[in-house]
Amino acid sequence: MARLKALNPDEATGKTKELFSAIQSKLGVVPNMMSTMGNSSALLEGYLNFSGALAHGKLGAKTGELLAMAVSEKNNCDYCLSAHTYIGEKLAHIDAATLTDARNSNNHDAKTAVALQFATILTAKQGLVNDADVEAVKAAGFTDGEIGEIVGHVALNVLTNYFNNTAKTDIDFPVVNAYNSVEAL
Repeated sequence: MARLKALNPDEATGKTKELFSAIQSKLGVVPNMMSTMGNSSALLEGYLNFSGALAHGKLGAKTGELLAMAVSEKNNCDYCLSAHTYIGEKLAHIDAATLTDARNSNNHDAKTAVALQFATILTAKQGLVNDADVEAVKAAGFTDGEIGEIVGHVALNVLTNYFNNTAKTDIDFPVVNAYNSVEAL
């Protein structure tokens, strides 16, 4: 059962209503995560702006989805795993095996695998990476800007993972459970 209430988009007012209308026109629906974030229009707007900015980055949509899978698995976020599996398959056209591999920070492309491994290291070390961690990403051919984008994708997904794990957002996608799902204490 959800801990935080999802707002009904038809009953929203003010800035939240504007944001919901924009989401509805783009996606055709307001997903439960966003309708729950709508309790704070500042949070929802910040999420949408950050997500939108990263969508125009050098890494691209497919890599962004794969990074989301790796981070969401590390953070045991069933909502995000479910959402990004659906988005990855239906919108980014990523095959199921590649999405599953990303949950384990693996990819058939060596450079992408390094990005996924770095994202997992960032998550595990709570951002306190060392010189060798960064050098490994640089050695794989990532620019400083692309490394910054990887950090951005990790931060965005930590936000959504923590939000959904806190809210216990009702999953409105085909359910995908984290390998090591845990209940909060």
